[in-house]
Amino acid sequence: MSQITVMNDDLANKIAAGEVVEKTMNVVKELVENSIDAKSSHIEINLIDSGVKEIKVEDDGIGMDRDDAALAFSRHATSKLKNLDDLFNICSLGFRGEALPSIAAVSNLELKTSDQKIGTKITIDGGKNMKIENSDLQKGTTIIVKNLFYNTPVRLKYLKNLYIELSYITEYVNKMALAYPHIQFKLTNNDKTILSTPGDGDLLKVIYSIYGPDTAKKMIEISGENDDYYISGYISYPELTKSNRNSITTLVNGRVIKNNLLNKVIVESYHTYIPKDKFPIIVLNIDVDPILVDINIHPTKMDIKFSKFDTLQNLIEKTISEQLKTLLLIPKAEVRDEVSIQEISKITPFKTTIELDQDMNNKNIIYEETTLDFSVNESSDNYEEDHYRIKKMIPKGIVYLTYIIAENEDGMYIIDQHAAAERINYEKVLKDITSEHKQIFDLLVPIKIELPANEYLILKKHFDILNNFGFSIEEFGHNTVIIRSHPTWIKEGYEEEDIRKVIDIIISEEKFDLDRFIWKISATQACRMSIKANDYINQEDQEYLLDELRKCDNPFTCPHGRPTIITYTKYDLEKLFKRSID
Repeated sequence: MSQITVMNDDLANKIAAGEVVEKTMNVVKELVENSIDAKSSHIEINLIDSGVKEIKVEDDGIGMDRDDAALAFSRHATSKLKNLDDLFNICSLGFRGEALPSIAAVSNLELKTSDQKIGTKITIDGGKNMKIENSDLQKGTTIIVKNLFYNTPVRLKYLKNLYIELSYITEYVNKMALAYPHIQFKLTNNDKTILSTPGDGDLLKVIYSIYGPDTAKKMIEISGENDDYYISGYISYPELTKSNRNSITTLVNGRVIKNNLLNKVIVESYHTYIPKDKFPIIVLNIDVDPILVDINIHPTKMDIKFSKFDTLQNLIEKTISEQLKTLLLIPKAEVRDEVSIQEISKITPFKTTIELDQDMNNKNIIYEETTLDFSVNESSDNYEEDHYRIKKMIPKGIVYLTYIIAENEDGMYIIDQHAAAERINYEKVLKDITSEHKQIFDLLVPIKIELPANEYLILKKHFDILNNFGFSIEEFGHNTVIIRSHPTWIKEGYEEEDIRKVIDIIISEEKFDLDRFIWKISATQACRMSIKANDYINQEDQEYLLDELRKCDNPFTCPHGRPTIITYTKYDLEKLFKRSID
């Protein structure tokens, strides 16, 4: 007797629902995407009890006629794929034809739709007993999903609490609003409005609606393109960060995606501008020929596979890093002010078109303990004042033996002396490390270093890297190396200690990355060379420190992403002391 049978539609739909519908957010996602594909200009999502009791999605799209409305609840019924070629050229958000039958299988569902000729109403209970009748709806589609998972109690049991379910939905609708600023979105829960966007195509206004005015004021518009990709959107000033990646919104041809490799590229573009455990706020649109991406790699369609990813990576890194280099990135001390939605559209972040001289930081600065040892190349003193990203600051004193207080005509500045010195030294070491002409110091007495066998094997694999950076390294017996010369950025008197640190960095990397290696050794050396908090420096040294900071490519953060400087404008101070009346 045959043991294999074809499962009935009810069972197949419930199994499919387990993949497509895991939580209330999935229902909202599928219905909203259908509304967007239907060319809607207004989408309203109304929830009762975070969608567990009811989800209602209304749109003003093209709607369906009666035959299509009934067929939409059949498995794999879709208007978006006609043949195999279409699968590799997908331009719509939905395409599998699984969402509606899957949702209907685990809820009480009501659909009203109209193609502006005749209205249709369909009701289904748990995927059964479809009832079709006329509707008075004139345009678009309205779908009401009630009692989600009422007939699959195990799945209902594993829903999160109502606040968490609502947070999932809110995060998703926020991202769709960012993806489609020309669509007016409204989200309510138990008759309370959570999100309302204008739908006029202004992405900055959507950012305002979601994140508020303080964030909108600190967003920077970007765009860039190459032969394969076009990117656009907004990135946050480095001072505006989050503790997780949830505020990184990436969109590919209008589809919200979550791709770990893409997120990593974006975060790395802020390298040295933000701490490694912080993340920027990003809205990044990526437009690409659909043939270069595969969106059919995950049941939720939230992940994507790119062809020519290296060209996309280069474009993102170049666009973001070049934009950051043009901005004045001194964080302002917080002085709260109200900004209206009308004002937000007028916000234009300060930019400077001046290109920095890459060779400007050519003074030999070594900050050791409390003594400043300067060997000055006078040519840098002739650098034109207009080329600096910060105007000349006059130091007025130090508080807590750590923070320099300075001023100029633009305001008052507070500078972290260690972070500032780190930035100066970092750029100097980085320039020395990456220079084609390495300066080498020959050791009178070679340094011998013994290692465990596993570490020795890793190091041996990278001998060529060390040689390229100016180290003369050779095998010297069992699991031992000998260093006969080293680059001049190794600190005098600490040669063996610093060389061991370089070796430790190589050994500790699970997957060796040359750029990360260069950053690590540059940052490590800069930290060792720099004055610390509680180290006293005199007035002359303060002036020199501030002048050298101004000449850096990025004078605003230390190599680890901490701020070097913050400012109070004169207006901020007068407002704090009630000398300025709005």
